[in-house]
Amino acid sequence: MTNVLVIKANNRPDGVSTKMYEAYVEEAKKVEGVNLTTYDVFEEDTPYFGQELFNAFGKVQNGEELTEIESRLLAAKQKAMDAVTAADVVVLAFPLWNLTIPAKLQTFIDYVYSAGFMFKYSPDGQMIQLLTDKKFVVLNARGGYYSAPEAQPMEMSVNYIKNVFGGVAGMTLHDEVIIEGHNAEPGKAQEIIAEGIERVKASAQKLATINA
Repeated sequence: MTNVLVIKANNRPDGVSTKMYEAYVEEAKKVEGVNLTTYDVFEEDTPYFGQELFNAFGKVQNGEELTEIESRLLAAKQKAMDAVTAADVVVLAFPLWNLTIPAKLQTFIDYVYSAGFMFKYSPDGQMIQLLTDKKFVVLNARGGYYSAPEAQPMEMSVNYIKNVFGGVAGMTLHDEVIIEGHNAEPGKAQEIIAEGIERVKASAQKLATINA
């Protein structure tokens, strides 16, 4: 059985990355031996990462009583880490918003981007990746064209996700589907999206090769 965690990071019903998420899940359900779990960053209780979390760490060490927000933060962080721990494959479906990822997805990453969980340091200060036994899949939608060399440096969603899950955690990139240009060329939008959704379905079918 392959445990697949699908992270949904768009709460717009008509969002293109929402459609990508829906298509991937529906197709993945047809793949034998796949156990699907969804983590919706907009539905989960995910308070923003800040000083309250560090306060909670200190209180836990000292056996002090936590405030409500501190308890929520610790529970949310643990739930996010547990979801990643249980997964063989992490699928991220997200849009490019204002050149980067949605804030709610950033909060999820803040929870799991943790020394001792995603990485650690060797005695001589070298970073050691700790999640090398896992794979990840990128499903991204962006209305403009960012694959061109001159625009690539401005793209800070896919690049960021790859650096975190691949570069820091050490997961292997299993597949990547990007739909782009549907806002730049509205006359071709339906065609661009439809072609992209077919690639999403094909990507879901590739889950069958993981334990083959």
